[in-house]
Amino acid sequence: MLRNNKGFFLLELLLSLSALLMLSLFLLPLLMDLKGQSRQLAVENKARQLMYEELQAKLITSQTFTNYTFVENGVEYKIIWKDSRAAGQKEVCVRVERNSFLPQTEICGALE
Repeated sequence: MLRNNKGFFLLELLLSLSALLMLSLFLLPLLMDLKGQSRQLAVENKARQLMYEELQAKLITSQTFTNYTFVENGVEYKIIWKDSRAAGQKEVCVRVERNSFLPQTEICGALE
């Protein structure tokens, strides 16, 4: 009489739902952290690319050293020229200011 094998018991259903909830509570923060790291890595790669492009452009054209701002995908990259510690050399830095999604990033390279 008590043997009914046509479906799940309520207890089995609650147990499987709680296991699924525990698994999602464990994996969601990891996925969010991975997404943040991926975004940070993409910004650093773009900043490094801008730095190398700026250095290459100055070596080829030898124009004046001007600071400017470049915006891509809602991220503001500031290209700043500084005097290097070595005598007579210039250094370009690409800076991304800290916002709610990204920490401050600065990548520099010297003009040789």
